[in-house]
Amino acid sequence: MAKSAPVRVGIPAIGVDSELMQLGLRGDGTLEVPPTGFPAGWFTGAPTPGELGPAIIAGHVDWGGQPGVFYRLRDLKAGDEIMVGRQDRSTALFRVTRIERFSKRDFPTDLVYGAIDHAGLRLITCGGAFDTQARSYVDNIIAFAEFVGSTSS
Repeated sequence: MAKSAPVRVGIPAIGVDSELMQLGLRGDGTLEVPPTGFPAGWFTGAPTPGELGPAIIAGHVDWGGQPGVFYRLRDLKAGDEIMVGRQDRSTALFRVTRIERFSKRDFPTDLVYGAIDHAGLRLITCGGAFDTQARSYVDNIIAFAEFVGSTSS
């Protein structure tokens, strides 16, 4: 698909329907995160959903003791559908291929952000145990998905 900013993500299997905000990089080179539990955000430094390469959408698992936009991301299964509404009024359709948990210390940067020969999507949230001293989860949950088609409205 041609480049077009994503504006909404829907994941029926886990009840997600969220607007998307823009995310960039922090000063230390790590991905910005949304300032609250909703909405999810898309990384503007990656391809847009449907373009060649890995598009990136991130969201919180929880916020202030309440479930965040990607609270149930860990419940996704291979084959589940993800729909990304785009500014050009098209929808990029993806199918989940796998869900994995990685230690934040060993984040798979190349696997998530590296070049791929197709349009892909990575959904990222926190997971695993909560480190009370660091006030952060120790792992990331990452859903990998592949582009399967598009619709226009």
